[in-house]
Amino acid sequence: MGAFFVIFAGLLTSGIPIALTLGIAGTAYLYLSGNGMMALMLPQRMMAGIDQFVLLTIPLFLLAGALMNVGGVTDRIVHFARAMVGHRRGGMSSVSILSSGFFAGISGSATAEASALGSILIPTMSKQGMPTAYAAALIAVSSVMGPIIPPSITMIIYGVLSGTSIGQLFLAGVVPGIGIATGLLLYASWRAKRDGFPVTERMVGRDRWKATIRTLPALLLPAIILVGIKTGVFTPTEAAAVAVAYALLIGFIYRDLNFRRLWESLIATTLVSASILFITSMASIVSFVFTLEQVPQHIADLVLTITDEPLLILLLLNIFLLLLGMFLEPISILILTMPILLKFQALIDMDPVQFGTVVVLNVVIGMATPPVGILLFITSAISGEPVTKVIREAVPLIGICLAILALIALVPTLSLFLPKMLF
Repeated sequence: MGAFFVIFAGLLTSGIPIALTLGIAGTAYLYLSGNGMMALMLPQRMMAGIDQFVLLTIPLFLLAGALMNVGGVTDRIVHFARAMVGHRRGGMSSVSILSSGFFAGISGSATAEASALGSILIPTMSKQGMPTAYAAALIAVSSVMGPIIPPSITMIIYGVLSGTSIGQLFLAGVVPGIGIATGLLLYASWRAKRDGFPVTERMVGRDRWKATIRTLPALLLPAIILVGIKTGVFTPTEAAAVAVAYALLIGFIYRDLNFRRLWESLIATTLVSASILFITSMASIVSFVFTLEQVPQHIADLVLTITDEPLLILLLLNIFLLLLGMFLEPISILILTMPILLKFQALIDMDPVQFGTVVVLNVVIGMATPPVGILLFITSAISGEPVTKVIREAVPLIGICLAILALIALVPTLSLFLPKMLF
């Protein structure tokens, strides 16, 4: 398998897209290992990798998020968060964290969240007197809530690949998301007092009520999805279709959505969905190669030569996933490593829902982890601050996320409480 990893690393560092890198490396390895005839099976493997009904949730949830974003929901969420906590010292930092949490229940994507909220909130925080690098770091790290709080595209991919209940994974992501938001809010409050960030005027009660009413329909979307799945009214795939219909309804009711914006949302969703599904189909080639060469078993045997303690195995897994998260998108990581991950789950005998939550937390935190976290580069570009300054400000915030990750990994009740109570 050394030849595969050499080819994969060489193609990836040369700038070739991850989807093509996966497909080319897998196909080349089959020929180099004397299994060239098996390459004839690859088109069938690619189709089988995406021929799953539940994968329809991806374009549908992406479309629902796009419709709400172009329909002015992002602005209303920011306004609502400002009405709730904007009057506190350094209130816009708390507004940014709450906005990320609310937006996560709509978009399900960390990069979309960082881009949409960063362009609005980073300049606003800077105008309020906060360091621009701190504002960029706060948006970058807060955006990891996007793939954790339901509906989450990353959770859907994990559920499809592992056979774990997507509804239970959605519920399992609620507590970690709230935990990260709470930790970041506490840090933001402490930082505001330490550095003497300014205090803004409190909104009057009537304005706060109006902001709540205008934002409430968008905030109800995650609840509608979870309650519908729990009560059996619709499946996760049908829930995604309901989310699209709901986004269309409130968009046209508030008159923020028109046919031009609808068309733009459809185009954007098509492009993103095609890229995700193309990666998924190409990664099926790698999964086939890994299965053929028994890579998961070899890695499990290697780990067992180091230690057979479940906690140490879990620690090694977390480090491995965090490192991958610095360089690759979460979906690519899950597709590439799922056979190995399932072997690790068997070694440590962890509940599938808790294990899935830990895996997803690892790969999304990696997106904001220096030196290569993609979210840091997105917010650095938006703010105009050097990425080194953003990284310096992000380190304590990432520490909070890692502390929540450790709690979720070590205390099963935190992630399993809601799934067990409601399912």
